[in-house]
Amino acid sequence: MKKHYVTVTGFNHYFGVTPFKIDKTLKCVKEPDNPYDGDAIVVKIKNIGTVGYVANMPYTSATGTYTAGRIYSKVSKNFKVKVRFITNSKVICEVISGMKVKEKVEPVKQERE
Repeated sequence: MKKHYVTVTGFNHYFGVTPFKIDKTLKCVKEPDNPYDGDAIVVKIKNIGTVGYVANMPYTSATGTYTAGRIYSKVSKNFKVKVRFITNSKVICEVISGMKVKEKVEPVKQERE
């Protein structure tokens, strides 16, 4: 199965990088009513609350990760990510649950005459 990664940013508006630890599981929740971004995905940690958002601009997302707009239709309303890398300005996470599974389409077999 292909791995999907997202970048968490905006954490300096909350608790900084302190709550993030490698392998920590985070909860992501779509915010369709967000007045600033219709593809907003908030990132939360249990017992702390909001710690940032999934980056939604090419200049805020790490190379090779999905922006919120690109992953929005691929995930359920709530999904989980696991912290894999931490820098001063970005936290890179792997999506570990909540991916929408595409149905496998079987090819139509043609009968010989």
